[in-house]
Amino acid sequence: MTKRFIKGFFKTLFLRLFFITFGCLIAAFSLECVLIPRDVIDGGVVGISIMASYLTKLPLGLFLIVLNLPFIVMAFKKFGKMFVGLMFYGVVMLALFSELFLETGWVFTQDTLIAAIFGGIILGTGVGFVLKSNASLDGTEIMAINLAKRYPFSVGEIVMFFNVFIFIAAGFVYGPDKAMYSAITYFIAYKAIDLVLQGMNEAKSVFIMSPEYEKIGKEIMKNLDKSVTYLSAEGGYSGAKSKMVYCVITKIEIPKIKDVVSEVDPTAFIAIENVHEVEGKRYKKKH
Repeated sequence: MTKRFIKGFFKTLFLRLFFITFGCLIAAFSLECVLIPRDVIDGGVVGISIMASYLTKLPLGLFLIVLNLPFIVMAFKKFGKMFVGLMFYGVVMLALFSELFLETGWVFTQDTLIAAIFGGIILGTGVGFVLKSNASLDGTEIMAINLAKRYPFSVGEIVMFFNVFIFIAAGFVYGPDKAMYSAITYFIAYKAIDLVLQGMNEAKSVFIMSPEYEKIGKEIMKNLDKSVTYLSAEGGYSGAKSKMVYCVITKIEIPKIKDVVSEVDPTAFIAIENVHEVEGKRYKKKH
């Protein structure tokens, strides 16, 4: 290994540990100071841990570690040592911070709706930082990935199915109203996680079909300062071979690229899709 590689590895590891720690701090604050005082829970293993702690009066941190251990072991073969190590670190940090915030006795609000909304935002932000650092705080998705191999269901469907039962259980433990507030928190947290992972400057991939593909590509490079790629294509009905233009832009550049394409070929076909993550100096040059 070169010194540059070793330096880069430890720099990356340090940054991941920093953001995992920061994310766990935020998530623990949301749990102990916002959600749990109002009997609102999250989904997954965290939600089960909160209910188990409530029913047994044992520390939440204990259940967070114990209930996640089987999934951490399960993840070892699938995701490797680095992921497992970071996940274990994250779960332990979440458990420790939860106990610290519990000792403070802080309560963010007495309003359950406000707790559900802002608790979801804060929790999702914290979890988003952890996921962005290649770690996890909940073994639900690891279980879902393994089950999806055996059964004809997607990972998302299995996670949702699992969480439905958790919120039903929450209805028996805390009452139907609190279960519905918990579902609101879960939905908001899910959206907040997406926002952290994707960023405010959401990227879009653009596919353009036109006989004037080369001219359109040049105009995009000239007016938007974006690199383009020409992909081979074949008409399904006509069988005619052609090329299409592919590029990645930001959300705010959508109207501009439509104008550029329309000026060259008003009949061009344009398809725009979401891109969850983009790396590359050419894309980030102006942003």
